[in-house]
Amino acid sequence: MRKQLFFVISMVLALAFSSCTKDMATLDPSLFKCNPNPLEVKGGKVDATITGTFPEKYFNKKATVTVTPVLKFNGKEVKSAPVTFQGEKIVGNDKSISYKVGGTYTIKASFDYVPEMAQSELYLTFSATTKKKTYEIPAVKVADGVIATSQLASTSAKEINAVIIPDKFQRVIQELQEADILFLIQQSNLRNSETKSSDIVELTKKIKSVNDTPNQDVASFEISGYASPDGGMDLNTNLAEKREKVTVDFLNKQMKQLKTNVTIDSKFTAEDWDGFQKLMENSNIQDKQVILRVLSMYQDPEQREREIKNLSVAFKSIAEEILPQLRRSRLKLTVDVTGKSDAEIANLAKTDASKLSVEELLYAATLTSDLSEKAAIYQKVTELFPNCPRGFNNLGAVKYQQGNVADASRYFAKALELNAKSADANYNAGAASLAKGDIASAEESFGKAAGTTGNLSQSLGTINVIKGDYSKAKTYFGSTATNNAALLQILNTDYSGARKTLSEVAQPDATTSYLGAIIGARTNDRDAVYSNLKNCAKLDKTMALKAAKDIEFSKFVTDAAFLSIVK
Repeated sequence: MRKQLFFVISMVLALAFSSCTKDMATLDPSLFKCNPNPLEVKGGKVDATITGTFPEKYFNKKATVTVTPVLKFNGKEVKSAPVTFQGEKIVGNDKSISYKVGGTYTIKASFDYVPEMAQSELYLTFSATTKKKTYEIPAVKVADGVIATSQLASTSAKEINAVIIPDKFQRVIQELQEADILFLIQQSNLRNSETKSSDIVELTKKIKSVNDTPNQDVASFEISGYASPDGGMDLNTNLAEKREKVTVDFLNKQMKQLKTNVTIDSKFTAEDWDGFQKLMENSNIQDKQVILRVLSMYQDPEQREREIKNLSVAFKSIAEEILPQLRRSRLKLTVDVTGKSDAEIANLAKTDASKLSVEELLYAATLTSDLSEKAAIYQKVTELFPNCPRGFNNLGAVKYQQGNVADASRYFAKALELNAKSADANYNAGAASLAKGDIASAEESFGKAAGTTGNLSQSLGTINVIKGDYSKAKTYFGSTATNNAALLQILNTDYSGARKTLSEVAQPDATTSYLGAIIGARTNDRDAVYSNLKNCAKLDKTMALKAAKDIEFSKFVTDAAFLSIVK
């Protein structure tokens, strides 16, 4: 009897001991759930939340288990931060798991994305330790692949254009030449001292010069007769009209002598209050501000004159300094000077750029669509006009369009040395930094680009897609119809909006078609998948081949139609 009792006790102890000492077995994959699955890139990170369960009567009371998320791809593996659990009889700070009832736990995993992760598998590895040994519990796969659609955000020159700061070239430049003929008080006869003054002589010479110069024409010749605003209205009207007439008669005789035909437009102003106000503002006359207030308070000419004359001391100065200058005829000659033709400018830009002004040379670059020729012209601008920031900025913009981001950055930096406040140069510097993947520098430059003619909202929207802040990116993109804007809508699962945006892209390319194929895959529209991928293959075969490894198309990898496109 005692032997039987001893045997029973031994068996119970053996069972109790074995429950604490035997190796923990393989865990069933059904005990784990990963969110998201497949994994997804956001902000350059692959993040996952794994919920796992240790079943009842599983966790050794005297063991610790370290669980490590491991992403395996292309013969490589990267690990996320491990989490350690402990049995009931272990004294420590890790989460305790009951042997009898088991326990559920959550692990956060995060990995820096690399393109090879597109085809990958996420595992949990388990390392168990007791007092006597350490052993591995078989790993469990919890997720397949990484969706990398967010990585399609483009920072290329096609999506984010650099800004060319425009020239100020004008084919026709207007030159203005003015002269006054002064009259004595209450008189309208011309005096030799006035008609032979240097201003009148120079003006008539200019008319003769225009007549003899092929690229110059008189745009207008205006004569205005004036009377000063003292005296009665009838008297002043008569004086102003006579001064206009005698001046026109004089100039017609001059034109006849010069053998030139110039149309004269004439008018008269009875009381020149505008001229009075301008002269008064520029004078040092006592009570100037009081007189200017009178002009603003009263519109009636006679009331104005009475109020001003009441300021007896000031009026004496006005009569001596201001009024004589208003008894006049004003001559205003406007000449159109026509500059070089496009052909002349283009030829000189190639043969002798030194004969062109900075505006002509900058304009010359707009006469060709060849990027190499544009770059050569802007290079000459930087050499001939080294203090002009537009030359360096525009040269950088062309280099950026050519894909030479390093040189573009150098030229943008030089433009900013010459004009640190240039909104366009700051915008371009930001675009170049973004193309190099330097998000921090791009944001700094874009912060100084308010007022740029570049698409700042598109650029900031793209930055926030790259950073994974899709909500903020949406506020920047607005109704912009670009590939990046459509990509954001896809990432926000707005497939209807994305289709509409893609249909409005101004210059659709392979990326446009690829995004259309992704929408088709996500909405189970096989026709959209195949038609878009076929078009993508026509535009860029290498991009179409990308679909073969893209988990977005995992449901189609066995379809013959799909394989015929992507291979």
